[in-house]
Amino acid sequence: MEDAVSQLLENREDISQYGIARFFTEYFNSVRQGTHILFREFSFVQATPHNRASFLRTFWRCFRTVGKNGDLLTAKDYHCLLQLLCPDFPMELTQKAARIVLMDDAMDCLMSFSDFLFAFQIQFYYSEFLESVAAIYQDLLAGKNPNTVIVPTSSSGQHRSRQASSECSPLDGVEASLFFQCLETLLDRSKYSCPPPALVKEVLSSVQRLTFYGFLMALAKHHGINRALGALPDKGDLLLDPPMDQELEKLVAQVSGLSISTPASSSGEPANLPSRNSPRINSPWKPLHHRRKVDTESDISTEETDSSEN
Repeated sequence: MEDAVSQLLENREDISQYGIARFFTEYFNSVRQGTHILFREFSFVQATPHNRASFLRTFWRCFRTVGKNGDLLTAKDYHCLLQLLCPDFPMELTQKAARIVLMDDAMDCLMSFSDFLFAFQIQFYYSEFLESVAAIYQDLLAGKNPNTVIVPTSSSGQHRSRQASSECSPLDGVEASLFFQCLETLLDRSKYSCPPPALVKEVLSSVQRLTFYGFLMALAKHHGINRALGALPDKGDLLLDPPMDQELEKLVAQVSGLSISTPASSSGEPANLPSRNSPRINSPWKPLHHRRKVDTESDISTEETDSSEN
């Protein structure tokens, strides 16, 4: 609501000719449809769970053809795609998602779209939770148990024994059961979005030891966690969805400001025109969130393009 009022005040001259009530109707329709995050600043995109899920879904819908064509891209390539939707999207977040896939710092390695997308989903949606998980993991790796200050011990000998048993090489990871005991407290107390505790337990109960990035990869591949988050389809349906192809055409038209139709001689042009006249795309105030982005493109548009939009 705060953002809607801010947009209203910033663009009141344009909105006055259509009415405030209609503006709010269109604004919250875009929120419901998940298109309100297009071309917005990163602070807005990551401000709420709904915004994050909307951004994930929009990224998938816009660039699903990358996976459909079988293209392999680097972390820098994927970051460029993210910046097309959010110009100030931080590179650090993209790199963290890439490390889940690559398990190391080799940022120039190629990744498939589906691998990056599901890793990015975990890193972006649960970013605050993962920061806490990383701190817990490092404590366990160093032989510290974050829960020892809460759980009383009957003898210092037992405490030393448990601490020594948790010390290990970074390549070996940490004991999964002890890791979950520490995460259980975090899952109960965290004020940020977290994966369902039962599914985290399921992931950790299937192995004896694991590394930090091994844990993140297991979360990224878990179908139950993906369904609980609700932003993306199952991996098997990621590239096959004809209705989404139609939505993709609408989004491309909105982003580029160009006609979907081919030259006037194309027999398919009349059939395409109605789909371009969707209220969601042609609404006089819908593009207000990204008017500055569109203006730079409209300056180089030809008169022929302008007439085709009319």
